[in-house]
Amino acid sequence: MPKSQLVEPKFLRKAGEITFAPIPVNRYNKTATEELQSKNFTKDDLRRIYHDMVVIREFETMLNLVKTTGAYEGVPYNNPGPAHLSAGQEAAAVGMAYTLDANDFIFGSHRSHGEILAKGLRAIELLDDRELEKIMDEFWGGATVSVAKKGFTGTTKQLGRRFLLYGAMAEIFARITGFNKGLGGSMHTFFTPFGIYPNNAIVGGSGDIAVGAALYKKVNRKSGIVVANIGDASMACGPVWEGLVFATMDQYRQLWEGDMKGGLPLIVNIMNNSYGMGGQTRGETMGYDFAARIGAGVNPEQMHSERVDGYNPLAVIEAYRRKRKILEEKNGPVLLDVVTYRISGHSPSDSSSYRTKEEIDAWAAEDCIVAFGKQLVEAGVATQSDLDATWKDVKTLMLDIFKLSIDDALSPRMDLSKNPESLGAMTFSNRSVDSLSNATPEVNHPMSENPRVQQIAKKERFAIGKDGKPVSKMKQYQLRDGIFEAIIDRFYKDASLIAYGEDNRDWGGAFAVYRGLTEALPYHRFFNAPISEASIVGSAIGYAMCGGRVIPEIMYCDFLGRCGDEVFNQLPKWQAMSGNVLRMPVVVRVSVGSKYGAQHSQDWTSLAAHIPGLKVVFPATPYDAKGLMNAALQGTDPVIFFESQRIYDVGEQFHEGGVPKGYYEIPLGEPDVKREGSDVTILTIGATLYRALDAARILEEKYGMSAEVIDARSLVPFCYDKVLASVKKTGRIIISGDASSRGSFLNDLARNVTELAFDYLDAPPVVLGSRNWITPCYELESAFFPQPEWFIDVIHEKIVPLKGHIPACNFTEAEQIRRAKEGV
Repeated sequence: MPKSQLVEPKFLRKAGEITFAPIPVNRYNKTATEELQSKNFTKDDLRRIYHDMVVIREFETMLNLVKTTGAYEGVPYNNPGPAHLSAGQEAAAVGMAYTLDANDFIFGSHRSHGEILAKGLRAIELLDDRELEKIMDEFWGGATVSVAKKGFTGTTKQLGRRFLLYGAMAEIFARITGFNKGLGGSMHTFFTPFGIYPNNAIVGGSGDIAVGAALYKKVNRKSGIVVANIGDASMACGPVWEGLVFATMDQYRQLWEGDMKGGLPLIVNIMNNSYGMGGQTRGETMGYDFAARIGAGVNPEQMHSERVDGYNPLAVIEAYRRKRKILEEKNGPVLLDVVTYRISGHSPSDSSSYRTKEEIDAWAAEDCIVAFGKQLVEAGVATQSDLDATWKDVKTLMLDIFKLSIDDALSPRMDLSKNPESLGAMTFSNRSVDSLSNATPEVNHPMSENPRVQQIAKKERFAIGKDGKPVSKMKQYQLRDGIFEAIIDRFYKDASLIAYGEDNRDWGGAFAVYRGLTEALPYHRFFNAPISEASIVGSAIGYAMCGGRVIPEIMYCDFLGRCGDEVFNQLPKWQAMSGNVLRMPVVVRVSVGSKYGAQHSQDWTSLAAHIPGLKVVFPATPYDAKGLMNAALQGTDPVIFFESQRIYDVGEQFHEGGVPKGYYEIPLGEPDVKREGSDVTILTIGATLYRALDAARILEEKYGMSAEVIDARSLVPFCYDKVLASVKKTGRIIISGDASSRGSFLNDLARNVTELAFDYLDAPPVVLGSRNWITPCYELESAFFPQPEWFIDVIHEKIVPLKGHIPACNFTEAEQIRRAKEGV
């Protein structure tokens, strides 16, 4: 919404037409002989290309035989895990990787063994021997390379080849010496020192994550490009489309300034094998005819789309050489539709009932390895005996690595019997890091000159004046101010930090938390994202796993459904699935609404708390908001940071002296007693705190009952010490929040309190959540969200009768049974 860009009616209403440029299809027509004559390759180059294709084919053959026959070369082994193989796609993978070095990152497709091996083999070839040795020796303290060295004598490059194959194979077989300690497996194997970033079991899952990696390289001025390998069927997936939209935003060229102006260094590489499992993309499940056509619908440059013959590695290499120049000129991103075919099925259990034997035979007759081998013979690069020797060498190597990978003594699995908490210890990294960058943060002015900072400096940081009266709202330091102070402080400390979401820049965020950041920060650190929640979070994941810190914002909690895969399947899992190789310093700001009905006023904190690997906080006071945001931004774990729209303007009522001006942290997981009492404990989540406090005043004034009110502040982690101490004192507890009560985290709290304080309870813990309805309009909200009177009624009905009290709401056991029976 920059004012510099005028939306001109005369221009937009002008008659005309939109034209499209032709999209090249399989234009490469050179032979290996011609490439040699042009000195585009040496003979050794061409032989290595052939070798790498053979390595991939034999690797996939080994896995297929293990899955279908239970053995490889007579050595028995049972692998119960998945195996989505890419036999037939070798030329496409090797061609993709040939122009890349270790500074170039690839993200893998659903069937990515070939991509991983191709990239790794090329990185090994290009790395200096000493650098390669250092990488191998330092990884897992040398545990992986020490096994690869067993029985080996040879060069560093040859050892690198063994290291790559062993690390990948051990990972697939769930061995602790694998690249990710056996926690990633077949569909999540990767090795970042070689520029191999995660592949993804979720089809299209890398579509938006890879965009974030390209964003990281651009914003942090890192060398290299990013390749997002995705299948043709994934073009139907939301994250892919949203990733394309995010990757091609006009602002990169039109609004970003200086050396930041220009497109992302990204190639979207479609491994087009014509199938999505059994669905044939061209002619059945998709309508694009050729996937390269998609680029024409994304930006005026049509993403420089091209369809390339992926059955010829030289064609793919030539295309990459040309497209890389486009990226280096900051005119990316690029889309390549790489034609290939998988001879193997979707998985070894696939009977290929959806395609004919004639079709498979036709592609097998044009086998990319056989065809390339013929080119080498015709060019005088190799004899058939040389090619046969390559196969023999690779088969011998593969069998040796296979034996090492399945040897339980050399390649053990994680022992969860001996160390039952090993996996739990990997869920979070729990690091404390001031800055993830050594660079000087780019800002527009000193923080002291920021107008918002100056305005906040004049506010009263405690809501109660010296005269005991409330300070006016206009003069109060508010909860939104606490969040802002923590965030702007981090922007001035950590050059890697960026923030984006819908209506962030210029507007200052939909709820004014970011007001002042537009003046403080250049575009590339703080910008507006498209209305694409999946790519907002997905790109943040890619940005973080490459080494940056990021704050993506989801404007309404209800919109978490639009980024469900990213929040629930990607963000929480990569630290543990990587074997703790990766960190995930992402703080997702989520605003919990009210007043706007069923699709804008839901509290979904319980969904986030249910997913292992996410930290979840929900501050309700300015002091807590600032301290928790500071702690979240200091950490290296993914945090879902919930904020209630009801209380953005609330002042600090609890922390004596008000909200400190300086830096401080509140540890995640520590609840806080907001009101001391002796007769009943009320534990609240989020904005419900204030209704509980109102209820506590009513209890004391009308019924002489003293309520202790505890603010959870965090859901995950959660320390029960203060809650248990309170319950041991009061013998009674109500647990309340604005989430619908059925299936909510409130029940989890109640269960644990019951188990941990059973002997001290005078009554069962009571859960007081919202009704199990759609959230109604503002005028009816008092019948949906917990109200102060509800606390009184539920105490009277379920905990202790209150003399003279007449309940307004029905909390009887009969009503509880009726609601459950009706599903409401």
